[in-house]
Order: sequence, then C-alpha cells, then structure tokens
Amino acid sequence: MPMEAIEQVMEVEQRMRERRAAADAQAQQMLADAEQAGQARVARARAEAAEQGKVLLKQAEERAGERAAEIQRAAEEDAEALRNTAEQHLTEAVDFIVGRVVSH
Repeated sequence: MPMEAIEQVMEVEQRMRERRAAADAQAQQMLADAEQAGQARVARARAEAAEQGKVLLKQAEERAGERAAEIQRAAEEDAEALRNTAEQHLTEAVDFIVGRVVSH
C-alpha cells in the first residue's frame, strides 16, 4: 500500500475519532441540559404546590373563621334565650314563694 494511501486512511481514522469525540461530548451536554431542565421543572412544580397549599390553607382558615363566627352568634342567641327563660322562671318562682309566704 502506498504511503499516501496509508496517510489518507490515518487521516480518515483521525477525523472519525474526532467526530466520535464531538458526538460523545454533544450527547453528554444534551444529557446535562435535559437533567438541568428536569430539575428546574421539579423545582417549579414544588414551588407551585407550596403556593397552592398556602392558598388552600388560607381559604380553609377563612372558612373556619366564618364558621366560628356563626357558632359564636348562635351560642350568644341561645344564651340570651336561656337568660330570658331563666328570668321568666325567676319571676314566677318569686311570685310563687311570695304567694306561699303571704298565704301562711
């Protein structure tokens, strides 16, 4: 084989090694880019989930506060009704006792 042909084969082999190295480097870069993009998506999803959790918690707290206010109003109304009933019974009891004392 002439020396020129050997040199050409060696040059082609060298170019092929260089292309393969470039392709390997490109594949590694693509893999690193994909991993970085995936991690960024996970971070965004976590942040969005945390924010959504805060919103849901705030809504639940607001509903709980409204419900507590409703319960408080109902309890105050019940207490007022009980006071009125107690006062009425107290008046009746006083009248009964006074009636018994006076009749004896």
